[in-house]
Amino acid sequence: MLESIDLSRPHLSKEEYKPRRDALMEELVVLQQEAVKKGVGLVVLFEGWNGAGKGSRISDLMYNLDARATSVYVTEDLDVEAARAFPGAREGVTGFFPVMQEFWHALGPRGAMTFYDRGWYTAATQHMLYTEFGALSLDGSRDDGGKGKKGGKKTSAAMERARDERHIDLLHRYLTSAADFEQQLVDDGYVVVKFFVHVGQDAQRKRLERLHDDPATRWRVSKEKLASVGNYPQAYRLYDNLLEGSNFSYAPWHLVNGEDKRAANLAIAETLVAAVKGALAAQPDPAAAEAAAKAQANSAGLLDEAPQGERTPDQERAVRAAAEREAAEASARAPRSSRFVIVDDGPSLDAVDHALALDPDSYKRELKAEQDRLNRLEMEMYQKRVPLMVMYEGWDAAGKGGNIKRVAQALDARAYTVFPSPAPTKPELLHPHLWRYWTRLPKAGHVGIYDRSWYGRVLVERVEGFATPAEWSRAYDEINEFERELVRWGAILLKFWVDVSPDEQLRRFRDREQDPAKQWKITDEDWRNRDKYPQYKAAIEDMFRLTSTTFAPWVVLESDDKRYARVKALKIINDALEARLRET
Repeated sequence: MLESIDLSRPHLSKEEYKPRRDALMEELVVLQQEAVKKGVGLVVLFEGWNGAGKGSRISDLMYNLDARATSVYVTEDLDVEAARAFPGAREGVTGFFPVMQEFWHALGPRGAMTFYDRGWYTAATQHMLYTEFGALSLDGSRDDGGKGKKGGKKTSAAMERARDERHIDLLHRYLTSAADFEQQLVDDGYVVVKFFVHVGQDAQRKRLERLHDDPATRWRVSKEKLASVGNYPQAYRLYDNLLEGSNFSYAPWHLVNGEDKRAANLAIAETLVAAVKGALAAQPDPAAAEAAAKAQANSAGLLDEAPQGERTPDQERAVRAAAEREAAEASARAPRSSRFVIVDDGPSLDAVDHALALDPDSYKRELKAEQDRLNRLEMEMYQKRVPLMVMYEGWDAAGKGGNIKRVAQALDARAYTVFPSPAPTKPELLHPHLWRYWTRLPKAGHVGIYDRSWYGRVLVERVEGFATPAEWSRAYDEINEFERELVRWGAILLKFWVDVSPDEQLRRFRDREQDPAKQWKITDEDWRNRDKYPQYKAAIEDMFRLTSTTFAPWVVLESDDKRYARVKALKIINDALEARLRET
C-alpha cells in the first residue's frame, strides 16, 4: 500500500492551504459538538514513521477542538531489554498486561474523540522487530544471540525461514487482535479513523538528525531511535503487510504524505469531517435506545419493583407459561454456531449431578490439602509471572461467595484482587460492554477473581432487556475474542458455573429470610429471578453452547453440597497451575 503515496508531488502553498484549512476546522468544531450530543464516539489512530510528524498533526487538531470532549493517548516505545528479560516469557506470557490493554484502558466514551499517537500497530511492529525469535536490536543490526558478526557465524537459512514463519504467525495474531477491537468499536457506536503518516527513509533521517542536533529537542530522539533508521527496509515490509492485512471495510486506512505538512493537515481534516458527517447521518436504532435507557435506569437503581404477593396455582402456571414462551423466543434469536472451536463435551444444566457431596471430615482434610497446595503454587506462579484469572458465574445462593473465600484464603492478600460486577455505572455504559473488564485485569504473577463477569451481557442483560437481541447475540464471539486475547497474553483462565438445583435454592432462600444474620443476602430481586428461571436456563445453555471454547471451556461446580464445590474448584485451579508451571 505504501507505494501508492507519491512523495515527490510539489508541496502545497500557504496561500492555497490556509483558507481551506480554516473552513475545515470550523466545520469540524461544529460537528464535534453534534457528536457529543448524539453520543457518537470517534477513535482516531495515527500510525507512521518516527519523525513523520504524527504529534504535530494531532496538535494542530487539538488546538481547535473542544478539549473537554477530546483526549490523546501517546504510546510509549517498547522497553526492549525489559521485554526480553521478562520472567514470564518462558511460560508464554507476553508482558505484565496484554498488548491491547493500554489501548482498551485509554478509550474515551461515546461522544468523545480519542486520539492515539501510535497504537496497536506500533506495538505489534515493535514486538515483531525487537522481541521475537532473534529479531533486530534497537540500533538496526540483526540480533543473533551472540552468533552474528562478532561470533563470525551467520544466521543459517533454516533459522531465517523459521524466523519468517514466526513473523507470519505473529502478524496474523496481531491482525486478529486489531480486527476484533476495531469491529467491536464500530458495532458499539464508534467511528474508527486510521491514518498512516508516511515519509521516505532520507526524509526520516534528516528529521531525526535535526531533532537530535537541537539541544531543546534532543530528549525526543535517543541515539537508539536515531540508529533505528537502519531498520527502515525491514520496518517498511512489516508496515506494508500490516496495512494490507488491516485495511478493513469498517475501518480502512488513510495514507498521508507526511513530507508535505500542509497537505497532510488538509487530508486529515477532510477525512475526519466526512467520517463524523457519515456517523451523524446514520439513523438511530430505537430498540438500542430503549435498551440503553433501561440499562441506565437499572444503573441508577430506578427499576426496583414491589415484591410479588402470594399467587394462586392458576397464576403460577400463567407466569411459568409466559416465562417459557419468552425463553423460547430468546433462544431462537441466539446464534446457531460460533466461529470459534467449541469443545465437544460442553456442559449442560440437564446433565448436572446434584447428588455429589463430600462428608465433613473429608472436606476438612481435602480443603486444607488443596489450600496448602495452592499457596505453594501461587508463590511459584508469582516468581514466574504467570497471570491467573478465575471467573465465577452461577445461580443466586449457589455459593459463589463462599467458594471465592476458600480460594482467597489460600492466597497472599497482596497477590489477588476480587472484582465484583454490580450494575454498570454511567461512564461504563458509555463504553463498550467489555470495557470495564478490559480495564480490570490482574498484573502478571497475580490472581484476578471475578464474582460475576463479562457474561452479564448474555445473561442478565439478555433476560432483563438491558441489551437488544442484536447486541447480546454478537456478544458471544466478542467474549470469545476477549478470552482468546487473555489466553494469548499467557493467562490461565478458568470459568466456573456454580450450579444449584431449584429445590435447594428455594431452601437457601427461606433459610436466609429466617436468619437475621443472613437476611442481607436475600432481596426481592432474587425472588423475581426465580420466576425467570426458564429465561435464565435458556440463556445459560446458549452461553455454554457458544462460549465453551477449546482455549477457555466452562467447568460446572455442583454446589448443592457447597463443600464438594469448594474442593473441586481448588483442585481444578491447582491442576491448571501445576500443568502450566511444569511445562518448562
